[in-house]
Amino acid sequence: MVSVQKWHELYKRALLETDKQELASRIAEAERAIILRGRDLFNVSDNAETDEEVQALDDALYALRVLRTCLQPHTTRPKAF
Repeated sequence: MVSVQKWHELYKRALLETDKQELASRIAEAERAIILRGRDLFNVSDNAETDEEVQALDDALYALRVLRTCLQPHTTRPKAF
């Protein structure tokens, strides 16, 4: 079981990582923890706290995907005339 503190800490580490060599692994580690936490919450009865955390997990995964996209090499688009 992944705790709220565990996934959130890994998420913050990924967001704050400044070493580009480490960033991809930090993102992957945070994504794994978030997915595992989501699985844990799937089996919990619905309540307001669970709903809020599920939304936070979704938001965090989205932010990590955006961050991962920033790591990809940029392609140059043809200039519009």
